[in-house]
Amino acid sequence: MPEYLPFDPHPRAPRPLPPPRACDSQFHVFGPPHRYPVRPGAAYTMPTATWQVAQTLHATLGIERGVIVQATTYGADHAVVLDALEGLNAGGQRNYRGCANAAVLLEGDDAVLHRLHDAGIRGARFTRGGLGIQFSPAQRSRALGRIKELGWYVKVQPEPDGICAQLDDFEGLDVPIVLDHMGRADPARGDADPSLVRMLEWLGRGNVWVMLSLSEKLSRQGAPWDDVVPLARRLIAAAPDRCIWASDWPHPVSVKQPPNEGALLELLYRFAPDAATLHKVLVDNPAQLFGFDAA
Repeated sequence: MPEYLPFDPHPRAPRPLPPPRACDSQFHVFGPPHRYPVRPGAAYTMPTATWQVAQTLHATLGIERGVIVQATTYGADHAVVLDALEGLNAGGQRNYRGCANAAVLLEGDDAVLHRLHDAGIRGARFTRGGLGIQFSPAQRSRALGRIKELGWYVKVQPEPDGICAQLDDFEGLDVPIVLDHMGRADPARGDADPSLVRMLEWLGRGNVWVMLSLSEKLSRQGAPWDDVVPLARRLIAAAPDRCIWASDWPHPVSVKQPPNEGALLELLYRFAPDAATLHKVLVDNPAQLFGFDAA
Protein backbone atom coordinates (compact mmCIF):
# COMPACT_ATOMS: atom_id res chain seq x y z
CA MET A 1 0.00 0.00 0.00
CA PRO A 2 1.55 3.35 -0.97
CA GLU A 3 2.34 5.96 1.64
CA TYR A 4 0.64 9.32 1.15
CA LEU A 5 1.94 12.69 2.23
CA PRO A 6 0.71 14.35 5.43
CA PHE A 7 -0.93 17.77 5.69
CA ASP A 8 1.02 21.00 6.02
CA PRO A 9 1.82 21.22 9.75
CA HIS A 10 2.03 25.01 9.70
CA PRO A 11 -1.30 26.40 8.46
CA ARG A 12 -1.52 30.15 8.22
CA ALA A 13 -4.48 32.46 8.58
CA PRO A 14 -5.96 33.70 5.30
CA ARG A 15 -5.96 37.40 4.50
CA PRO A 16 -8.57 38.54 5.37
CA LEU A 17 -10.23 36.12 7.74
CA PRO A 18 -13.53 34.64 6.51
CA PRO A 19 -16.89 35.93 7.80
CA PRO A 20 -18.21 34.73 11.17
CA ARG A 21 -19.81 31.23 11.18
CA ALA A 22 -17.83 30.17 8.09
CA CYS A 23 -18.01 26.42 7.44
CA ASP A 24 -15.48 23.88 6.19
CA SER A 25 -17.93 21.52 4.51
CA GLN A 26 -15.60 18.52 4.26
CA PHE A 27 -12.64 17.41 6.29
CA HIS A 28 -11.57 14.00 7.56
CA VAL A 29 -10.07 12.58 10.72
CA PHE A 30 -7.63 9.67 10.91
CA GLY A 31 -6.22 7.69 13.80
CA PRO A 32 -4.44 7.22 16.02
CA PRO A 33 -4.29 3.66 14.57
CA HIS A 34 -4.12 1.84 17.90
CA ARG A 35 -7.53 3.28 18.76
CA TYR A 36 -9.15 3.31 15.31
CA PRO A 37 -7.94 0.29 13.31
CA VAL A 38 -8.13 0.41 9.53
CA ARG A 39 -10.78 -1.84 8.02
CA PRO A 40 -9.60 -5.03 6.30
CA GLY A 41 -8.94 -4.40 2.62
CA ALA A 42 -8.78 -0.61 2.94
CA ALA A 43 -7.52 1.00 -0.26
CA TYR A 44 -5.33 3.46 1.63
CA THR A 45 -4.17 4.59 5.04
CA MET A 46 -3.17 8.10 6.06
CA PRO A 47 -0.87 9.63 8.66
CA THR A 48 -2.69 10.47 11.88
CA ALA A 49 -4.83 13.61 11.66
CA THR A 50 -6.96 13.97 14.77
CA TRP A 51 -9.97 16.13 15.52
CA GLN A 52 -7.86 18.10 17.98
CA VAL A 53 -5.48 19.10 15.16
CA ALA A 54 -8.49 19.96 12.95
CA GLN A 55 -9.87 22.13 15.74
CA THR A 56 -6.61 24.07 15.94
CA LEU A 57 -6.54 24.37 12.14
CA HIS A 58 -10.04 25.84 12.07
CA ALA A 59 -9.21 28.29 14.83
CA THR A 60 -6.23 29.48 12.79
CA LEU A 61 -8.33 29.83 9.64
CA GLY A 62 -11.25 31.60 11.34
CA ILE A 63 -13.57 28.65 10.62
CA GLU A 64 -16.34 28.13 13.20
CA ARG A 65 -18.31 25.26 11.67
CA GLY A 66 -17.41 22.06 9.89
CA VAL A 67 -18.52 18.70 8.52
CA ILE A 68 -16.48 15.56 9.25
CA VAL A 69 -16.73 13.12 6.35
CA GLN A 70 -16.11 9.45 7.10
CA ALA A 71 -13.12 8.11 5.18
CA THR A 72 -13.30 4.78 3.33
CA THR A 73 -10.32 3.77 5.49
CA TYR A 74 -12.82 2.89 8.23
CA GLY A 75 -15.78 1.78 6.09
CA ALA A 76 -18.96 1.34 8.10
CA ASP A 77 -17.22 1.71 11.48
CA HIS A 78 -17.84 5.36 12.37
CA ALA A 79 -16.18 5.40 15.79
CA VAL A 80 -13.55 7.94 14.72
CA VAL A 81 -16.21 10.36 13.47
CA LEU A 82 -18.52 9.86 16.45
CA ASP A 83 -15.70 10.55 18.88
CA ALA A 84 -14.64 13.60 16.89
CA LEU A 85 -18.17 15.00 16.87
CA GLU A 86 -18.42 14.51 20.62
CA GLY A 87 -15.13 16.32 21.16
CA LEU A 88 -15.75 19.18 18.74
CA ASN A 89 -19.29 19.75 19.98
CA ALA A 90 -18.40 19.62 23.66
CA GLY A 91 -20.22 22.26 25.66
CA GLY A 92 -23.36 22.04 23.55
CA GLN A 93 -22.14 24.24 20.68
CA ARG A 94 -23.22 21.80 17.91
CA ASN A 95 -21.07 23.60 15.35
CA TYR A 96 -19.95 20.36 13.72
CA ARG A 97 -21.90 17.87 11.65
CA GLY A 98 -20.91 14.61 10.02
CA CYS A 99 -21.33 12.73 6.76
CA ALA A 100 -21.37 8.94 6.87
CA ASN A 101 -19.90 6.48 4.42
CA ALA A 102 -22.82 4.94 2.57
CA ALA A 103 -21.58 1.44 3.49
CA VAL A 104 -23.19 1.85 6.91
CA LEU A 105 -26.61 2.05 5.27
CA LEU A 106 -26.22 -1.61 4.34
CA GLU A 107 -24.17 -2.88 7.27
CA GLY A 108 -25.76 -0.93 10.12
CA ASP A 109 -29.14 -1.59 11.70
CA ASP A 110 -31.68 1.06 12.64
CA ALA A 111 -30.10 1.58 16.06
CA VAL A 112 -26.71 2.33 14.47
CA LEU A 113 -28.22 4.79 12.01
CA HIS A 114 -30.20 6.60 14.69
CA ARG A 115 -27.06 6.87 16.81
CA LEU A 116 -25.29 8.49 13.85
CA HIS A 117 -28.18 10.88 13.33
CA ASP A 118 -28.33 11.83 17.00
CA ALA A 119 -24.59 12.57 16.91
CA GLY A 120 -25.07 15.06 14.09
CA ILE A 121 -24.60 13.05 10.90
CA ARG A 122 -26.86 14.40 8.15
CA GLY A 123 -25.67 12.74 4.94
CA ALA A 124 -24.04 9.71 3.36
CA ARG A 125 -21.22 9.67 0.83
CA PHE A 126 -21.04 7.25 -2.08
CA THR A 127 -17.29 7.00 -2.71
CA ARG A 128 -15.55 6.37 -6.00
CA GLY A 129 -15.20 2.76 -7.04
CA GLY A 130 -11.42 2.61 -6.81
CA LEU A 131 -11.58 3.06 -3.03
CA GLY A 132 -13.13 -0.36 -2.60
CA ILE A 133 -16.74 0.21 -1.48
CA GLN A 134 -19.18 -0.48 -4.29
CA PHE A 135 -22.92 -1.10 -4.55
CA SER A 136 -25.06 -3.27 -6.75
CA PRO A 137 -28.15 -1.53 -8.16
CA ALA A 138 -30.31 -3.27 -5.54
CA GLN A 139 -27.97 -2.27 -2.71
CA ARG A 140 -27.85 1.31 -3.92
CA SER A 141 -31.63 1.47 -4.07
CA ARG A 142 -31.88 0.17 -0.51
CA ALA A 143 -29.28 2.65 0.72
CA LEU A 144 -30.99 5.58 -0.99
CA GLY A 145 -34.30 4.56 0.55
CA ARG A 146 -32.77 4.65 4.02
CA ILE A 147 -31.28 8.08 3.32
CA LYS A 148 -34.72 9.41 2.45
CA GLU A 149 -36.21 7.91 5.62
CA LEU A 150 -33.51 9.60 7.72
CA GLY A 151 -33.91 12.97 6.00
CA TRP A 152 -30.23 12.99 4.96
CA TYR A 153 -28.49 14.24 1.83
CA VAL A 154 -26.62 12.16 -0.75
CA LYS A 155 -22.97 12.96 -1.46
CA VAL A 156 -21.28 11.70 -4.64
CA GLN A 157 -17.50 11.49 -4.84
CA PRO A 158 -16.41 11.74 -8.49
CA GLU A 159 -14.14 9.30 -10.25
CA PRO A 160 -10.70 10.64 -11.26
CA ASP A 161 -11.94 11.21 -14.82
CA GLY A 162 -15.04 13.11 -13.72
CA ILE A 163 -18.51 12.63 -12.31
CA CYS A 164 -20.42 12.50 -15.59
CA ALA A 165 -21.01 8.74 -15.84
CA GLN A 166 -21.89 8.31 -12.14
CA LEU A 167 -24.89 10.61 -12.12
CA ASP A 168 -27.14 8.09 -13.86
CA ASP A 169 -27.11 6.10 -10.60
CA PHE A 170 -28.74 9.01 -8.75
CA GLU A 171 -31.28 10.14 -11.31
CA GLY A 172 -34.74 11.05 -10.03
CA LEU A 173 -33.88 11.53 -6.35
CA ASP A 174 -35.88 14.10 -4.41
CA VAL A 175 -33.35 14.50 -1.57
CA PRO A 176 -30.46 16.99 -1.54
CA ILE A 177 -27.53 15.76 -3.67
CA VAL A 178 -24.01 17.13 -3.17
CA LEU A 179 -21.52 16.79 -6.01
CA ASP A 180 -18.03 16.56 -4.51
CA HIS A 181 -14.89 18.29 -5.70
CA MET A 182 -16.45 20.32 -8.53
CA GLY A 183 -17.25 17.00 -10.17
CA ARG A 184 -13.55 16.64 -11.00
CA ALA A 185 -14.19 18.55 -14.22
CA ASP A 186 -11.06 19.23 -16.26
CA PRO A 187 -10.41 22.99 -16.16
CA ALA A 188 -8.40 22.76 -19.38
CA ARG A 189 -11.50 21.64 -21.30
CA GLY A 190 -13.76 24.46 -20.17
CA ASP A 191 -17.37 24.17 -21.28
CA ALA A 192 -16.48 21.14 -23.42
CA ASP A 193 -15.87 18.99 -20.37
CA PRO A 194 -18.70 16.40 -20.12
CA SER A 195 -18.74 16.46 -16.32
CA LEU A 196 -19.14 20.23 -16.30
CA VAL A 197 -21.92 20.01 -18.89
CA ARG A 198 -23.73 17.42 -16.79
CA MET A 199 -23.24 19.34 -13.55
CA LEU A 200 -24.62 22.53 -15.04
CA GLU A 201 -27.68 20.59 -16.17
CA TRP A 202 -28.15 19.09 -12.71
CA LEU A 203 -27.58 22.39 -10.94
CA GLY A 204 -30.66 23.63 -12.75
CA ARG A 205 -32.61 21.39 -10.40
CA GLY A 206 -33.38 22.80 -6.99
CA ASN A 207 -32.00 19.91 -4.94
CA VAL A 208 -28.44 19.66 -6.33
CA TRP A 209 -25.43 21.26 -4.63
CA VAL A 210 -21.75 21.42 -5.56
CA MET A 211 -18.69 21.50 -3.34
CA LEU A 212 -15.84 23.84 -4.29
CA SER A 213 -12.80 21.80 -3.30
CA LEU A 214 -9.84 19.73 -4.54
CA SER A 215 -8.48 22.67 -6.54
CA GLU A 216 -4.89 21.56 -6.01
CA LYS A 217 -5.57 18.21 -7.71
CA LEU A 218 -7.85 19.54 -10.45
CA SER A 219 -5.33 22.17 -11.53
CA ARG A 220 -3.06 21.41 -14.46
CA GLN A 221 -0.89 24.45 -13.73
CA GLY A 222 -0.20 24.07 -10.01
CA ALA A 223 -0.21 26.79 -7.37
CA PRO A 224 -1.72 29.36 -7.30
CA TRP A 225 -4.21 27.25 -9.32
CA ASP A 226 -5.30 30.04 -11.66
CA ASP A 227 -6.78 27.57 -14.15
CA VAL A 228 -9.41 26.40 -11.63
CA VAL A 229 -10.87 29.87 -11.06
CA PRO A 230 -13.03 29.97 -14.24
CA LEU A 231 -14.45 26.51 -13.45
CA ALA A 232 -15.43 27.49 -9.92
CA ARG A 233 -16.94 30.78 -11.06
CA ARG A 234 -18.98 28.91 -13.68
CA LEU A 235 -20.44 26.67 -10.98
CA ILE A 236 -21.15 29.56 -8.62
CA ALA A 237 -22.92 31.46 -11.39
CA ALA A 238 -25.11 28.41 -12.06
CA ALA A 239 -26.18 27.93 -8.43
CA PRO A 240 -25.00 30.67 -6.07
CA ASP A 241 -27.37 29.45 -3.34
CA ARG A 242 -26.17 25.83 -3.57
CA CYS A 243 -22.38 26.08 -3.60
CA ILE A 244 -20.34 25.17 -0.52
CA TRP A 245 -16.59 25.17 0.17
CA ALA A 246 -14.32 22.59 1.77
CA SER A 247 -10.66 22.26 2.63
CA ASP A 248 -10.67 18.43 2.26
CA TRP A 249 -8.07 18.40 5.05
CA PRO A 250 -5.85 16.40 5.53
CA HIS A 251 -6.00 15.87 1.75
CA PRO A 252 -6.19 12.06 1.50
CA VAL A 253 -4.15 10.12 -1.06
CA SER A 254 -1.91 13.08 -1.87
CA VAL A 255 1.23 12.13 -3.82
CA LYS A 256 2.38 15.78 -3.83
CA GLN A 257 2.74 17.97 -0.78
CA PRO A 258 -0.76 19.11 0.26
CA PRO A 259 -1.39 22.86 0.16
CA ASN A 260 -1.58 25.28 3.04
CA GLU A 261 -5.24 25.75 3.94
CA GLY A 262 -4.80 29.51 4.28
CA ALA A 263 -3.91 29.60 0.59
CA LEU A 264 -6.96 27.49 -0.26
CA LEU A 265 -9.28 29.96 1.47
CA GLU A 266 -7.63 32.82 -0.38
CA LEU A 267 -8.28 30.91 -3.60
CA LEU A 268 -11.97 30.75 -2.64
CA TYR A 269 -11.91 34.54 -2.33
CA ARG A 270 -10.95 34.60 -6.02
CA PHE A 271 -13.77 32.20 -6.86
CA ALA A 272 -16.29 34.47 -5.10
CA PRO A 273 -14.81 37.97 -5.25
CA ASP A 274 -17.81 39.86 -3.82
CA ALA A 275 -18.69 39.73 -0.14
CA ALA A 276 -22.31 38.68 -0.62
CA THR A 277 -21.43 35.62 -2.70
CA LEU A 278 -18.62 34.64 -0.35
CA HIS A 279 -21.02 34.83 2.59
CA LYS A 280 -23.43 32.52 0.80
CA VAL A 281 -20.75 29.93 0.04
CA LEU A 282 -19.16 29.93 3.48
CA VAL A 283 -22.10 30.70 5.80
CA ASP A 284 -25.63 30.75 4.41
CA ASN A 285 -25.52 27.75 2.06
CA PRO A 286 -23.89 25.27 4.47
CA ALA A 287 -26.18 26.46 7.27
CA GLN A 288 -29.17 25.56 5.14
CA LEU A 289 -27.82 22.22 3.88
CA PHE A 290 -26.43 20.94 7.18
CA GLY A 291 -29.02 22.48 9.49
CA PHE A 292 -26.68 24.56 11.63
CA ASP A 293 -29.17 27.36 12.22
CA ALA A 294 -31.63 24.87 13.69
CA ALA A 295 -29.03 23.36 16.02
